[in-house]
Amino acid sequence: MVEPPHAARVSVVVIAYNDAEHVGDAIRSALAQGEAVGEVVVVDDASADATPDVLAGFADEPRVKPLVREVNSGGCGTPRNDGIAAAVHPWVLFLDSDDVLMPGAVDRLLAVAAEERADVVTGLCVRRELPEGRETVWAPTLYDVSRGATLPGTVLDGVEDHPELVRDTLSVNKLYRRDFLNGHAIRFPEGAFHYEDFVFSARVQAAAPRLAVTDVPLYVWHVRRQAANLSISLRQGSLDNWEHRVAAHRAVVEVFRKAGRPALAIPAQTKFLDYDLPMYLRELPRRPAAYRADWWTVTRDHVAGFDDAAVAAARAPHRWLHAGITALAAVPEGRELTRFAELAAGRPRLVPPYPRSEDGAPVLAAAPADVPLDGLEELSPAGLPVAVDGLATVGGSARVTLTVHELYGRVGALHPVSVQVECTERVSGAKLLAESAPLVPAGEGWTATARVPSARLLRAGRLASWSFVAVLLYADGSTGRAEIRTPDGFAGKRGVAFGRFGRVLLVQVVASPRRALTLRLTGGMAGARQVLSGRIRRILARR
Repeated sequence: MVEPPHAARVSVVVIAYNDAEHVGDAIRSALAQGEAVGEVVVVDDASADATPDVLAGFADEPRVKPLVREVNSGGCGTPRNDGIAAAVHPWVLFLDSDDVLMPGAVDRLLAVAAEERADVVTGLCVRRELPEGRETVWAPTLYDVSRGATLPGTVLDGVEDHPELVRDTLSVNKLYRRDFLNGHAIRFPEGAFHYEDFVFSARVQAAAPRLAVTDVPLYVWHVRRQAANLSISLRQGSLDNWEHRVAAHRAVVEVFRKAGRPALAIPAQTKFLDYDLPMYLRELPRRPAAYRADWWTVTRDHVAGFDDAAVAAARAPHRWLHAGITALAAVPEGRELTRFAELAAGRPRLVPPYPRSEDGAPVLAAAPADVPLDGLEELSPAGLPVAVDGLATVGGSARVTLTVHELYGRVGALHPVSVQVECTERVSGAKLLAESAPLVPAGEGWTATARVPSARLLRAGRLASWSFVAVLLYADGSTGRAEIRTPDGFAGKRGVAFGRFGRVLLVQVVASPRRALTLRLTGGMAGARQVLSGRIRRILARR
């Protein structure tokens, strides 16, 4: 007979440091789970703000158990370990002070745990960008059924048959049997060790838990990019941040090897090439010269030792990056660095010019980075790293004029027919499609102009910001997608345009830091005030 969910009680471990503004909401979200939560162990990592006062406000709630550290640990691992040691209930769940639990999540996970006799039960984590409120699912290919995920609803004895789970490095989206953690001596790295989740998750996976995979909404991860104190994962402009990430990844590989599970070390290295490396490399041209040089040295030293099988399993553009990085002793500059960064984009693209080796084979860049683009011929139309440049003008309609570049003959061989421009609004995530436009041969590529009525792009009372993706249609019916970037040297345009019925529109056509084409426009006084206040904030920030 399966026990009712409330029969198995949970210790929620909340960690906090100088977060008086949010920790109360985190605690309340845990208490709101009901009687399944037997205690909320709040570990205050020697806060110097009003966090202790917030915790004192829960003095009448017997389930809230503050645990105050006298000296700050420098990281998240030590306070979580303190929480595990203090926990008394059969199950443990982790919660950061600036995040919240989804209503009813604990009961649902406990029901799965009891039915499947699991050691660990995963739930779904939502990343919520603040203040906009835009939400995305963490690791959607693993947990989002609407995106084709197939693992939810399965129970695994260890993860070696599904090594893709190595990509899930979060600790907070899971419910753990406390006896399992204690029996295998699984803890977080102590002290000022960042990306501690990576190592903890590897230790859990290396212990071969009975793992129930669900898509139960469990955790809301608040991403506050404008916060005064950014979370570790958002401090990508610091070289220390990258060095910590590399150290954590090295530790993950070592965990799997020492546990006698070298087969899991391979997907861990592949994950680094497909996820961690591109995320930082795409921003490298924006960093100072000293940062670029040191980053390159650290990265090259790390990836040069990767197993051949791990490199072979990576996506083709990332295999090329690995080969280029290991071929170059020093960081490239100018156009060559841009080429690396563009290939590391979320939608990889190879930008002109397109060099070839002496025997005519496509290569990444000029010597000594003239590594072959192995696998280019086998890429599907959807996987081709096509480069599309574009500009926008606004009147009664917004016109996006774009150029599709040839790619070593691959695009021409597919006979591109037309293009649709997909517009995405930054704040709401709303999408709309422009009418299909024919692609016309022009020089070393093709051009087209797509139009969208300006009225469809306006958002009442505020500034609307749109980005653009080109959806290419080929003669055989296949399609490809590419982010539309601005041409080299584009400095942006600001002005006034007239929409339908003489409506005055304020318009900005700008390039994002990664040169993505961005259109901002507004109509009416409320939108104008928002534009003006934004300019004032930027002026004051520069003083």
